[in-house]
Amino acid sequence: MIEVHAFATPNSVKVPIALEELGLAYELRPVNVRKGEQTDAAFLALNPNGKVPVLVERDGDAPFVLTESAAILVHLAETIGRLLPTQGPGRARVFEQLFFHASALSPAFGNAGFFKRSSPEPQPIAEARFSAEAERILDLLETKLATQRFAAGDDFTIADIAHFGWLWRRAFPGVTLDDRPNLSRWYDQIAARPAVQRAIARVEALVPAA
Repeated sequence: MIEVHAFATPNSVKVPIALEELGLAYELRPVNVRKGEQTDAAFLALNPNGKVPVLVERDGDAPFVLTESAAILVHLAETIGRLLPTQGPGRARVFEQLFFHASALSPAFGNAGFFKRSSPEPQPIAEARFSAEAERILDLLETKLATQRFAAGDDFTIADIAHFGWLWRRAFPGVTLDDRPNLSRWYDQIAARPAVQRAIARVEALVPAA
């Protein structure tokens, strides 16, 4: 049994997308970060860092608990043998994009959104810095996708799933795909995948009705 503790967040959605793409059954366990449930003792016992998503595989007496969305994506891909090349330059390119996502795209988008929407006091310098960085990163991806179909080459991989999560929630940092035809093509192609649509529907259902 696979459990995914998650909410409708950019990082959370990556894991159900991978599971749907890989054809693995799973159960979603909601962690409402808007209500601070990520700080509950029960959740912190799974992830002391207090972040979603968390993957729990129950097989026998000792569950396997894994945090960090990129690590979860690698684990799932390697378990099934899909969405990640097993060797060579193709594998290195996927990891290159995963590390770029973790070190550049995700923090830039997250911080841009925080200083635009969640900061207790206006921080114009920080907002400008991270917003500009988010735009720069989108331009890098736009250039890359001008010469290849997907983020790490010509095949759909977990690198695309990682990037897609934040672009799905791009309204939070306040960025758009306007005037980026290659990135728009890539996004629309992934959003049209049945597995992606199933995952998004399940994740969005975690949000309580207003």
